[in-house]
Amino acid sequence: MQLETLKALAAERKGQPILGLFSKDANRAQGYSASTGDLLFDYSKTSIDADIRDALIGLCDTAGLAERRDAMFSGAKINETEGRAVLHTALRNLDGGPVEVDGLDVMPDVLETLHRMRVFAEEVRGGAISGTGGSFTDVVNIGIGGSDLGPVMATHALAPYHDGPNLHYVSNVDGAHIADTLRPLDPTRTLVIVASKTFTTIETMTNARTARAWLTDGGGDCGKQFAAVSCAVDKTDAFGIAQDHVFGFADWVGGRYSVWGPVGLPVMIAVGSNAFDAFLRGGQAMDVHFRAADWIENMPVMLALVGVWHRQVLGYTSRAVLPYDQRLLRLPAYFQQLEMESNGKSVAMNGSALTMPSGPVVWGEPGTNGQHAFYQLIHQGTDVIPCEFMVAAEGHEPELTHHHRLLLANCLAQSEALMRGRSLDEARQRMAEQGLASEELERQARHRVFLGNRPSSTLIYPKLTPYVLGQIIAMYEHRVFVEGVLLGINSFDQWGVELGKELATSLGPIVDGEVSADGKDGSTASLVAYALKHRD
Repeated sequence: MQLETLKALAAERKGQPILGLFSKDANRAQGYSASTGDLLFDYSKTSIDADIRDALIGLCDTAGLAERRDAMFSGAKINETEGRAVLHTALRNLDGGPVEVDGLDVMPDVLETLHRMRVFAEEVRGGAISGTGGSFTDVVNIGIGGSDLGPVMATHALAPYHDGPNLHYVSNVDGAHIADTLRPLDPTRTLVIVASKTFTTIETMTNARTARAWLTDGGGDCGKQFAAVSCAVDKTDAFGIAQDHVFGFADWVGGRYSVWGPVGLPVMIAVGSNAFDAFLRGGQAMDVHFRAADWIENMPVMLALVGVWHRQVLGYTSRAVLPYDQRLLRLPAYFQQLEMESNGKSVAMNGSALTMPSGPVVWGEPGTNGQHAFYQLIHQGTDVIPCEFMVAAEGHEPELTHHHRLLLANCLAQSEALMRGRSLDEARQRMAEQGLASEELERQARHRVFLGNRPSSTLIYPKLTPYVLGQIIAMYEHRVFVEGVLLGINSFDQWGVELGKELATSLGPIVDGEVSADGKDGSTASLVAYALKHRD
């Protein structure tokens, strides 16, 4: 019923300019923002007004968001299709109390694993754990999906804090990825971390075996120079990895939520255990805020409600994530998985078909690069694409403050331009000032019209520190959870990933030429034939 109310409000306000909302309310920017600590989330450049916001907040109570949130934090098995708890928050529960799953407190194991990670990371960084050629100069992390995107994103984001070995990441089973990564490295001074919970992920294990052969052929020692993030100790033993180099995590940590624990080991090696702890504490602080703040002041909730307004009510099919921070270049890809793997569903929790659209397409690039690529479509294309800007008040390079001021100016200018636009009369005046007249003036002016009234939000923070990064990632995790609750779906399974994996396994022998393609569709059989013909 609330969704019908929202759609009626949207129809009533169709064509209402966002800019006009600022004329009606001089304090709109303050009234339509939320904050915690030094983070500020401004959603005033959207079409949401007081009535719309009240109706959106009503969705939270109708869906039982508070109860569902409390169930998640308490260790209830809210991932119902897999019968699992959802407790990535426990990995950053440094100051909280017990967290129980099936009557057992999981926190002692979480904290013990974190302690082992700290010891291992500092010994790698200090040289106490080393390769056959001496202390490690490089670390190669082999994983895929959540075992890659999270640590890759965090490693780039925290580059100013790097004082450990060089970090490299391999995810693609394409041989070019691992070949290009390993080629310049010294196999006697390289640590390889294999991240696979089951130690059976085919892409990861194919790359791991290639790395093992490279390392041992080059004079390295697998027992000393491999570590694993896995729960399958029997398989890591068989692979040749020492047990004290193996770090496991429970099945209540989903892959795309796992950077807070052992999957974040390469990040800890790069930046040190103190900086990694600060990252965890930032996430923990956002957890506290999410659990305590009223909906209207709750940053993850308001971020989610803005998303619901744009996708489920107004029907905008995609969302651009635009960090004006070069070190967040992998953040849009990280959010792609977080949002699209979580909420890319078509079936409600009870098994019935969804009666509303599910999650949007999430994409983006850092500014200002995107301005010279796809912003043309955002500004003048036929589809409205809500934008989520992110920017720091200051950068990490005090000698280059003029760069950061220009970056900040560009970010703020883009959000203003999307809202303000440029009318035909304004475009005509510009063309007249350039000396054009009559039909040519009219033709050129029409090409310079910006419809405007295109929504955006901005997340601004003092500086991208480990603590702030933790806040941002946890904020978006909870945003996805809230959206999933409001949609009535399970955000924590990913059955859509499985079918392609199954078919790839069955196609392996066919692609190898060992089994006939008979029984496959005509297209697949034809493509296999082409590959076999041209393989040599």
